[in-house]
This record gives sequence, structure tokens and C-alpha cells, in this order.
Amino acid sequence: MSPLDPADLDFKALMALQAHGPDVYVGISPEYPWGRVYGGQVVAQGLRAAAATVDDDRHVHSLHAYFIRGGTSSEPIRYEVDRIRNGRSFTTRRVVARQSDGAILNLSCSFQVVEDQVDVQESKAPDSLVSAEDGINQDWGLMGHRRVLQETGHSTSWLRILTDLGDDRVLQDCALAFLSDDLPSNASVSSHPRVIEMGMDREERHQSFMGASLDHAIWFHRHAPADKWQLHDLRSHGLTGGRGLANGEIFSEDGLHVASVAQEFLFRELSR
Repeated sequence: MSPLDPADLDFKALMALQAHGPDVYVGISPEYPWGRVYGGQVVAQGLRAAAATVDDDRHVHSLHAYFIRGGTSSEPIRYEVDRIRNGRSFTTRRVVARQSDGAILNLSCSFQVVEDQVDVQESKAPDSLVSAEDGINQDWGLMGHRRVLQETGHSTSWLRILTDLGDDRVLQDCALAFLSDDLPSNASVSSHPRVIEMGMDREERHQSFMGASLDHAIWFHRHAPADKWQLHDLRSHGLTGGRGLANGEIFSEDGLHVASVAQEFLFRELSR
């Protein structure tokens, strides 16, 4: 299989998994500039595969994914869904993503029926930030588009999917999952003393450090479209043992607290 040019693919095409037997789905991947498959893509496709086995009245409320090894764009990714439980209110799924070298991702996710219960929002978006339209443009390419505000231990960006996803709730949730892997590592990496001392840019960091997402969690609180601007506000908890931990929150443009995110990230200094 020849890797796809990102310019020839939109988010809907990326999420159009093909069924390959009972509860098995296969997805494609474009060729990313850094060589490996983007982790957020594998999480989003894994969520899409799980959702295909769940009733339409249930929506994802949480997921936790372990990145096992880097994926390659030169072959399809196989998603195997395990129907762990179908309860009256909650549905639980496990998804293993595989390529020829073995498993690349292990994802657990839970879906809940819509419940008419009290809604109390206590988290608030930072009120000192510029709007999405006024921020510095740093086009991520492919489907993500961001305007980044960066300081030591703190990454805040407006993100959205460029494809119009309409009212498809599953695709919108998958799009949020896709975008949510973009910033946590930046928050952790920016705390490293050598990065601060040398004022390293992205290319310099790639030459001096080895980095990879280890595990990733999302809690979906409220629904807002991910093809509209959303504010991702991530803070680092520090670095130890070659690992960094960051967590934060995602808000809609009008301040709705949409989701919370946490990620542990490998950031290992290469021998000098």
C-alpha cells in the first residue's frame, strides 16, 4: 500500500473504516511529516470502530488508550473490537489496533445513554487569551488547524477539524479525540531545563530527544462540534524518569467545558 498524501484526504475519509469480518475494521493512514502515524488518528479510528458496535442512543463519555508502538503509514491498521459489556445505561468496549509487527494501540472506552440530570459547570476557560481569530496562525496541515499560545509548562491553542462534519455526533467525538493528542506533549516538553536553556525549536528537539505518547485519556463532558473552534488548555505536571505528564481541559468558543484530557509522554534525552 502506498502512503496517502494528506492533501488528498479529509477527516471523513480517514474515519471511513472498512468492515473485515465480525467486529473487525480496517483504516488507512496518510504519511505524516515525522514518519510515524499520528497517535490521535489511531485513537480516533479506534473510537470509530468501537462506536460501530454500539447503539445510536449511547455516546462516548470516556476513553483510555495505551500507545504500544509507533504505527506505519505503509500498511493499513486493523481494529479488533471486544464487546466487553452491554449494560442498561453503559456500554463498554475494548479495541486493539494492529499492524504486521503486532499491536500498536490498546483502547478502552465507555458509552452512556443520554440522561436528563443536573448540569453544573465549575471549570472556566482562561479569560485572558485572544480569540481564535486573533491568535497566531500555525496551520498543522491535513485536518488540524491551530493558533498557539505557548509558555513554559503550559500550552493553549484553538483547534478545529477543517472538514465539515455536520451533525454526525460520532464523527465529532472522533474529531475531538484526534485533536486532543496534539498539545499535551508540548506542555511537558517545554518544562525540560535543556529545552529552556537552549531555546530549542521543534527541529532541534527532535535531534536531541526521543519522544512518544505513552497513554492518553479523555473524559467527554458535553457535546460541541470539533469542526468549530475549541480551546485546548494543557498544563505540565513535570518530568521524571524520562516521562512527562500533562492534563487540561477543552472548551467551546462560548465557554462550554466540553472535555478533559490527560496524557503521559516519553521524552528521553539522546546520548551526546
